[in-house]
Amino acid sequence: MQKRQSVTSLELSPDEERKQRMIKYSIAMSIRTLCIILGVITPGIWMWIFFAGAIFLPYFAVVLANAQGPGRAKGQSGVIAPKLSVKASDVKLGDDS
Repeated sequence: MQKRQSVTSLELSPDEERKQRMIKYSIAMSIRTLCIILGVITPGIWMWIFFAGAIFLPYFAVVLANAQGPGRAKGQSGVIAPKLSVKASDVKLGDDS
């Protein structure tokens, strides 16, 4: 007998997942904009801290937005690539007719 799939075990729909990633990314970019503004108006070491945040935040924003959610196990993907094997004797190099 086949095991039934529970509705609570289903992953998020692609639209809902995209919406959540966009929200996370938008929040991070808003913080980056704030860092740029604060870097311009603050003197000394704070200026450098804010500018460093503005420089490195896009990388962390992309990583955070694209991080796998709890619904998908590590190593599990939706697509399985076919395997193709070719014998070495089947490979011919050059124009040996």
